[in-house]
Amino acid sequence: MKVLVTGAAGFIGYHVAQVLLERGDTVVGLDNLNDYYDVTLKEARLARLQPHERFRFEHVDVADRPAMERVFGDGFDRVIHLAAQAGVRYSIENPHSYIDSNVVGFMNILEGCRYNAVEHLTYASTSSVYGANTAMPFSESQGVNHPLAIYAATKKANEMMAHSYAHLFRLPTTGLRFFTVYGPWGRPDMALFKFTKAILNGEPIDVFNYGEHKRDFTFVDDIAQGVVAANDHTAEPDPDWDSDNPDPASSNAPYRIYNIGNNKPVDLMRYIEVLEQELGRSVERNLLPMQPGDVPDTWADASALQRDCGYSPDTPVEEGVRRFVQWYRDYYGV
Repeated sequence: MKVLVTGAAGFIGYHVAQVLLERGDTVVGLDNLNDYYDVTLKEARLARLQPHERFRFEHVDVADRPAMERVFGDGFDRVIHLAAQAGVRYSIENPHSYIDSNVVGFMNILEGCRYNAVEHLTYASTSSVYGANTAMPFSESQGVNHPLAIYAATKKANEMMAHSYAHLFRLPTTGLRFFTVYGPWGRPDMALFKFTKAILNGEPIDVFNYGEHKRDFTFVDDIAQGVVAANDHTAEPDPDWDSDNPDPASSNAPYRIYNIGNNKPVDLMRYIEVLEQELGRSVERNLLPMQPGDVPDTWADASALQRDCGYSPDTPVEEGVRRFVQWYRDYYGV
């Protein structure tokens, strides 16, 4: 297939592009290389993709409508849309960037798919849409009408926008709610990266909610395989969908929402202990209140993605953290 992967220089996008290339697909990778975090890390990911003869890079912002129209004119079988302004905390400080990237940008993706006969759009949502929900594990059939930050609200908007295009234009769309992805080539603004840097520098770490967090930490290789499996499984109308009792995860349009997580929540303190063991150092913990917009726990019911797409994460946190530390030491020469 010929696949457009947006956010290809990003953490998940890079790994997804690798999987597609390794199995023989042609990939056009698109990214704006913004400076939300270290651009050299994005460039280093990109440098590992560019030697592939079936890879081409487009330095484009998804919010740039004329540029996106030009890109879509190249023609794609499938689109995997992973480009977005990420981060819960940053959305409190700079909400406009989330509207530009995550709402305006997503509109351009939908229009590109609509007018260029794309067979299937697979796009990134987030576990953050569960917001104020506390019933565990989180299920796609739960309502998600109480987001706690504008980041989550924009991703909820993406899901609704996708449904309208699935209904009006029969554009098959699949949204994936990611749960705390970690691993090699990860983002510097995420906990594992921050903790590793601090421990190696002999500095204390900030641990929010006094350490009383559980997270469904999911290794990036498992995520990438799941994204590609979802991309291969074109969304179809649900013949059992009941408009009197509507399931938010499906529709009488070609529309699906899936959780993509490890389905094995881990205590944050245990996560830190595993990291300490891998680094061979202990760390002082600054126990702090919960951050605005955050949630205490996450836990994915990923059974629907397993049933429909064969998704089967199998990387324990001990192995995943070990592989991250190995990459970090190698990349930064520590």
